[in-house]
Amino acid sequence: MAKDFPQSVLFCCDHNSTRSPMAEGLMKRFYGHRAYVQSAGVKHELEIDGFAVTVCAELGVELERHRVRSFDEMEQWGDDLTGFDLIVALSPASQRRALEMTRTFHIDVEYWPIIDPTGLGETREAKLTSYRQARDQIVERMTARFGEPTEE
Repeated sequence: MAKDFPQSVLFCCDHNSTRSPMAEGLMKRFYGHRAYVQSAGVKHELEIDGFAVTVCAELGVELERHRVRSFDEMEQWGDDLTGFDLIVALSPASQRRALEMTRTFHIDVEYWPIIDPTGLGETREAKLTSYRQARDQIVERMTARFGEPTEE
């Protein structure tokens, strides 16, 4: 059964180039404007991953214009983590960083262990299969946590 629906969610992973942008895009697509949704990474040295763009497009989620950002950039730009009701970490490193940054605030941090597809597969099709697996894991966790998509 889905828990209370949050007003704002931050998805995070290692680089904000694959898993967290997929989660951000899927959340916006599935639940519309029910929640304010953003994503961030522990680091910022990559751009949006083309395979992530491709597999999300298969579900009608557009990621091509996603701008990668890190937790540090969020702080520099004045984005306050206390504005989020829920932080969903999709990697161990992002979970550690989220817990470290929120230790003095009352913000729920959940860990969803989603595979990192970036180093998997030798061929294009094998890589796409790995990215679809990560995307589908996110969809399963999202549906379990937030309920069936409303697509407002």
